[in-house]
Amino acid sequence: MLHAMGTGMGLEFERFVGLLQTDAYIYIVQPLLFHLHLMDYDEDAYDALYWAVVGVLEIAVTFAILRPLEAWRPIEQWEQRRALWPDVWYTWIAKLGIVNALFFVWLQPTINHLETWMTVKNIWTVNLDEIAPGLTDQPLVSFAIYLVVLDFLGYWYHRWQHRFGIWWELHAVHHSQRQMSLWNDDRNHFVDDIVQTAFFTVVSLFIGVQPGQFVVLVAVSNTLQAIQHVNARLPYGWWLERVIVSPSFHRRHHAMEYGHTGTAYGCNFGVLFPWWDMIFRTASWETAVEPTGITDQLDRPEQRGRNYGKGVWAQQWLALCRIKARMTAASAAAVDSRYERS
Repeated sequence: MLHAMGTGMGLEFERFVGLLQTDAYIYIVQPLLFHLHLMDYDEDAYDALYWAVVGVLEIAVTFAILRPLEAWRPIEQWEQRRALWPDVWYTWIAKLGIVNALFFVWLQPTINHLETWMTVKNIWTVNLDEIAPGLTDQPLVSFAIYLVVLDFLGYWYHRWQHRFGIWWELHAVHHSQRQMSLWNDDRNHFVDDIVQTAFFTVVSLFIGVQPGQFVVLVAVSNTLQAIQHVNARLPYGWWLERVIVSPSFHRRHHAMEYGHTGTAYGCNFGVLFPWWDMIFRTASWETAVEPTGITDQLDRPEQRGRNYGKGVWAQQWLALCRIKARMTAASAAAVDSRYERS
């Protein structure tokens, strides 16, 4: 019965999204493509609309549920919310699939070539049905397995973002927001988004995730991560907080001097599940509300805090400037080291 219910709900959701996708294409996208003489891209545009429709539904659902909670039980009271507007733009850019479109233009041909090469060379991939025959006949079971596998890799991907300097400068765009809210999750550098999309697309290809499942996996992950960033007191309790990442658990990751600049490069890296932090000893269950952001944003007597940018494009550009400065400093240090040895 559970299998039938899960399958039925999945088919109904897919049918509903398909109807919205078709209507949006017929009444909005197709006339626009025709007017711009871009009908050669009609099939690609239609396919991309699926992600856009799912994204708009995500935004509608998360806003309808989380915004009232933020107003009812806020963790922090803000005098003004202007700092959130860039995050709103990031959310729409991400959810409408604009970054995904860049990925498909730049990297999808490489992914397609890789998939063809794997098939020709008979490269081994993980196939759940071969490991446990009949397992893929249970959609909820295979979905859960893929979700856990991708989340485990997501934990390490997140740790790498904090561990390597150049990568951190990209990820710092996300952490530089000092007012956490339901909009915060998609505040990322576009280069980092494209790399992350490529990484998980390749991984999903190797472990046999079907395209339809991949869309749902991304949607579920995005919704849960939006909840993690919400500015609302949501008590999960001792047991549930150790099953799924809670807002207080993730807020600790964003806390200055605790989450990402403290001992061993921080804590609470789990994307959806805190299990990996518990296993690899990076979990912190402290619930005290700490200021969020990056320490060097704070003003000091001797200097002003670092500017990470107030708008989307300023944040994107300054991250690249920080990377250039870091690489220049590393190059100069290497030259000095060679000079001292000589």
